[in-house]
Amino acid sequence: MINFIKGGLKIRTSYQIYKECLQVLQMTQGNKSKNETYHQFEGGVKLGIGAFNLLLSLLPGRILRLLEFIGFSGNRDIGLLQLREGASGTSLRAILCTFTLLVYHTFVCFILGIGEANLEEAETLLEPYLQKFPNGSIILFYAARISILQGNFEKAQLTLQECIAAQQEWKQIHHLCYWELMWCYTFQQNWLQAYRYADLLCKESRWSKAIYVFQKAAILCMLPDDDVKKTGENIVSLFRQIEGLRQRIAGKSIPTEKFAVRKSRRYASSQPVKLILPALEMMYVWNGFAVVGKRTDLTESLLITIEKEETALQNEANHSEYYMDDVCLLQLLKGLCLKYLGRLLQAELCFNQVIQSEKQIKYDNYLVPFTLYELGLLYKQRDEREKAIRYIETAKNNYKDYSMESRLHFRIHAALDSLKVTPASTP
Repeated sequence: MINFIKGGLKIRTSYQIYKECLQVLQMTQGNKSKNETYHQFEGGVKLGIGAFNLLLSLLPGRILRLLEFIGFSGNRDIGLLQLREGASGTSLRAILCTFTLLVYHTFVCFILGIGEANLEEAETLLEPYLQKFPNGSIILFYAARISILQGNFEKAQLTLQECIAAQQEWKQIHHLCYWELMWCYTFQQNWLQAYRYADLLCKESRWSKAIYVFQKAAILCMLPDDDVKKTGENIVSLFRQIEGLRQRIAGKSIPTEKFAVRKSRRYASSQPVKLILPALEMMYVWNGFAVVGKRTDLTESLLITIEKEETALQNEANHSEYYMDDVCLLQLLKGLCLKYLGRLLQAELCFNQVIQSEKQIKYDNYLVPFTLYELGLLYKQRDEREKAIRYIETAKNNYKDYSMESRLHFRIHAALDSLKVTPASTP
């Protein structure tokens, strides 16, 4: 804890230095003699102020209040403006400003936000670098990522293969490509190809073995038994490995790993209870429905898969202790598909079924707060602003100690920010 506080104070010192540099920059704006050193200084200040403001603006209110206590503040609009100005400049930091904006638009907005990213700006920012470095692996990776978020998975797959072939020194970039390819094929329900890249990640990447093994096992769950046998994998054995692969950073577990461990415990007993559509559940954890939802054909295909599983679950003779958890999970996933297909009334019914079944859920306690949040977004889509805020606030204030809580609070913060007009603050 002491080291954490010391680290926070050092970051605060850095932030204060950037603010002082900004004041110097503002005082010298009128100077006519601006040499190369000035432009480099300007680029550095815009990168620092922009990144700090953008990062801090993403934090949920309860965390931000703690940071404000030690002198931090953040404004998203100011952060984006500073980074845009920095990206349009000629300093050495221009490309860093560009990459910061690309990370924000292509990853942060989807994983920690509600999926409303400015992909047009991302394309505009990337275009000059694509022209200048057509075979640059990082440039190709971002081009592929933008294609994925646009729903053009086929184009993304080709670009990712180009990215892999572009260089062999940085294997970590290959691993990023494998991750994206795994999701592309998951969105298309091409489970064998998705398994191939999940398996490569398990063998080559050390970032999170628990997540990779869980993803591989989850994808195998989607395959027919004969296809699983051909891979030579044992699904039960894979799930049982996950708890031992969990890692800790500063004494804390990674939330997504904790989620994977909890889900895999179904396989710990001598009589395992299979997970229901675990690959689609993980797709939701990573906000993948906001991506695949841009493709009506693939969303309808996912809906068919979910409805088949729903029928099979209802027809089971003996229901396990996880039965209502599984029913509610399927209703959440079904509601998401219906929402992205524009069938909002049916989606609302699915979400309400989950909420009404709250007392019957035994293990997956994350389902109700996440469903309340999704229902709030549905009302936002229908321009029922007050209702949307009420449901999202309920998810925020009435639930705690559930899986992926911090991730939901980030998304809630982004959703409420899009629904409310908050007073601007200075950098």
